[in-house]
Amino acid sequence: MSGGDLLVLKGKGIVEGHCIGEALVSSTPISFLGGVNPMTGEVIEEGHDLEGRSVAGKILCFPHGKGSTVGSYVMLALRRRGLAPAGLVNEVADPIVVVGAIISRIPMVVGVDISLLRTGDLLEVDGSTGTVRVLRRAGERVLDERGGKGA
Repeated sequence: MSGGDLLVLKGKGIVEGHCIGEALVSSTPISFLGGVNPMTGEVIEEGHDLEGRSVAGKILCFPHGKGSTVGSYVMLALRRRGLAPAGLVNEVADPIVVVGAIISRIPMVVGVDISLLRTGDLLEVDGSTGTVRVLRRAGERVLDERGGKGA
């Protein structure tokens, strides 16, 4: 670990790329077809633990995908509308999500224990090296430039 990292998780990079963003973590598999609104980026699957939350710009962490192969194209539609996740972290590689990440150019890492991540954590995902770094835990305050507590 480097000085600022709270936790470094090593998985397998599936789609190259690098992103930093806020984690949106689910313990439940996600279906992009019928589970995520392609016009808004909102999880619409009834009873899903992320129901009502937007995936747009988040690092979406979930066990694996489920559902139809058309889910890959829903991911592409999200990307074209600027509503796609910034990155994907999965425990298990699912072909539907992998293809969606490839055609949408979303950095993706698999083989990571997502139970170690929390919604709101600041993550850095490197799809080239297969690493997921926790840069800041959810709820931790950031020191501003004057050394005081900021937002």
